[in-house]
Amino acid sequence: MEKLAESLMEELNCETVFTIPVLGGIGVSESVVVTWIIMAFMVLLSLLLTRNLKVHGISKRQAALEYCVTWLNNLVEGMLGKEAKEYAPYLVTVLLYLGVSNVIGLFGFKPPTKDLNTAAALALMSIVLIEAAGIRKKGVKKWAKSFAEPVAVVAPINVLEIFIRPLSLCMRLFGNVLGAFVIMELIKLILPVGLPLPFSFYFDIFDGLIQAYVFVFLTSLFIKEAVE
Repeated sequence: MEKLAESLMEELNCETVFTIPVLGGIGVSESVVVTWIIMAFMVLLSLLLTRNLKVHGISKRQAALEYCVTWLNNLVEGMLGKEAKEYAPYLVTVLLYLGVSNVIGLFGFKPPTKDLNTAAALALMSIVLIEAAGIRKKGVKKWAKSFAEPVAVVAPINVLEIFIRPLSLCMRLFGNVLGAFVIMELIKLILPVGLPLPFSFYFDIFDGLIQAYVFVFLTSLFIKEAVE
C-alpha cells in the first residue's frame, strides 16, 4: 500500500516545468505544457488532413475525414437538439481534446486531466457557456426570472446550481480519471506481470474516451436545459 500511496502522490504532483520571468516569474506546470503539445498535435493534424480538399472527385482521405466530422457533429447535435446545435463545434473540440488527453499517457505523458486545475478550468468554461446560452436565448430578464421557476421559493436552490454544476463536472472528470489510475495500480500489485495488459487497455483507452463523452454529454444536457 505504501507503493500505491507513493504512485498516487507522484500522479497528483504537478511539477512546474519552467517560469516566465517577463510575467513576474509565473510558473508553467506540466499539465499546461502537455496541453500545448496536444493543441499543436491537433492543429498540425488538422492542417495535414485538410490539404487539397475538393468538391468533386474527393480522395479516400477526404471521404474518411468528412465521415468522421459528420459523425462527431451528429453525435453532439443529437445531445443538444435543434435549439442549441450551433454550440456543437466547441463541444466537438472539447470532446477531441479530452479524448486525446485521457489516452496520451500511453505515449509517456502525464494526462492533463490528472491535474485538478485542468478539470476545474474545463468545468468553468462549460458553466460560462451554459449560462451564456441561456441569456442569449431568453434575454437577461427572462434568464433571471427562470431562477424563480416553478415557484419563487426555489430561487436560492436554482442559483446554487450555477456553482454546483461546475463542481460536479470538475470532480466527475478528475475523480474518474484518478480512480481509474488507482484501480490499475491495485491490479498491478495483485496480478502477475503481463496479466494487467487487458485492464490497461480498458482504463487507458476505453475508460478515458468514455469520460470525455460523459463530460461533453452533461455539458450538452445543461445547455439544452438552459435554452428550453
